[in-house]
Amino acid sequence: MTLTGRHIVLVEDDEIMGGSIHQRLELEGASVTWVKLMGRGISAIRTPRLPVDGVVCDIRLPDGTGEELYEVLCRTTTPPPFLFITGQGGIDQAVRLLRAGAADYVTKPFDMGGFLDRLARILRPEENVDLPPQTGISAAARQVDALAAEYATGDYPILIRGDKGLGKARLARRIHDLSDRRAAPFIEVNAHRHDIDDQALTEAIAEVGEGTLYFNGLENLASETQDHLVETLAAGTPFRALVSAWPAVDARVTAGELRADLLYLFKAHEVFIPPLCERPEDATWLANQFFETLNNRRDPPLKGLSSHAENAIRAYDWPGNGRELRARLLRAVEAAQGEWVFPSDIFPELGAESDRFSTLSEARDAAERQQIIAALSRTDGHILEAAKLLKVSRTTLWEKMQKFGL
Repeated sequence: MTLTGRHIVLVEDDEIMGGSIHQRLELEGASVTWVKLMGRGISAIRTPRLPVDGVVCDIRLPDGTGEELYEVLCRTTTPPPFLFITGQGGIDQAVRLLRAGAADYVTKPFDMGGFLDRLARILRPEENVDLPPQTGISAAARQVDALAAEYATGDYPILIRGDKGLGKARLARRIHDLSDRRAAPFIEVNAHRHDIDDQALTEAIAEVGEGTLYFNGLENLASETQDHLVETLAAGTPFRALVSAWPAVDARVTAGELRADLLYLFKAHEVFIPPLCERPEDATWLANQFFETLNNRRDPPLKGLSSHAENAIRAYDWPGNGRELRARLLRAVEAAQGEWVFPSDIFPELGAESDRFSTLSEARDAAERQQIIAALSRTDGHILEAAKLLKVSRTTLWEKMQKFGL
C-alpha cells in the first residue's frame, strides 16, 4: 500500500520529530496537514481541506493530550484511523486508547520504515479515498457516499432516511446513475403531494420500465397506494424501488398510518443522512460549494467567505439543513457590500438582535462565549493556558467550546 494521494493530519509539537515525519510523508506522496497543538488538531480533523485518511498524533502536547483530542472527536463523530506516538512511560495510555477505538501506536524511538508500514495498514480503504465527496467531507458524510456507491451495485430496495433539506432525492438519483440501470428512466413519485393515488402509481410503473422508481416521502403515501405498492413489489418487478423518509418514520407505523411490512421491505438496506447540526465541517464545506456556484453569476465576483462567516456557519444549527444554507448564501452573495461575505450577510437578523431583549440564559451564554474567545485569543489557542485564565478545568472549557461551536 502506498501513501500517494492520501491526506494525513500530523499532530506533533516537537519540531525535529514533526519535521522529519512531515518530510518523509510528503516524499511518500502523501498530503500532510501538520499542527502542533491539540486545539488546532481538532480543527484540522473536523474541518479538513481534504478528507482525512489517517491521523498521526503524539500523546503529549503543549495544551493537552492526544487522548483528550481523541475523546473530543469521539463525542460528535467517528474519528479517522489514529496512529499514536508515545514514549515508554505512555504505553498504558496508548493501550487504553486502542480499547477506545484507536488503530495503533508506536513507541519512541522508532524506525521510520516500520512506522510507515504501520501507518499504511491503518488508513481508510482506498475505495473511499477515490470516491469524490458528494454529501460532505466528514466521516459520517463519507460513509453516506460510500454506502450509496456500494448499494448502487445491488438490485435490492433502499431506504434513504433523513431530515428535510439533506439531498435525499439527489442521493437517490446518484444511486441510479451509478447503477447498471443508468440508461433506463429514473422516475420520482413525490408522496408529499396530495394527488398521488393508484392511478398515478400505475402510470409511474408503466413509465419506469426497467429503471428506478423513487418514492419521495414514504410516510405520506395514502393507505390505498401503500397496499398497491406492497402487492406490486411482492409480485416481482422489472424496476428497482428506492424510498426516502423522515428520521422518525417508525412513529407512523406505531400510529397505524404506515404499513410495517412496507417499511421493512426497504429497511434492510438503509442510508441515514445525519443533519448538518451534527456535521459542522460539512456545513462549511457545503457553503463553499454553494458560494462558488453563486459567485460565478455575480458581477463583480466576491473574493470569498470570510473566516468570520465560516465560523458563524460552523456554529449555527441549520434547522433547514442544506436548503436553508443555500437560501442564506444566495441572499448573502447578492447583498454583500464589500469584497467578502461576512456573518451579517448570511444572518441579517444579527443586526436586529440589539432591538430584542435577551433572556438571562441567552445573555449568559453570549458573555461566556465572548470571554472564551478572548481567552483563546490571548493565549494563541493554548487550551490549558486559556482554562487557567478563565479559572476552570480544561475539561469544562472543552465542553463549553463544544456547546458554543468554537
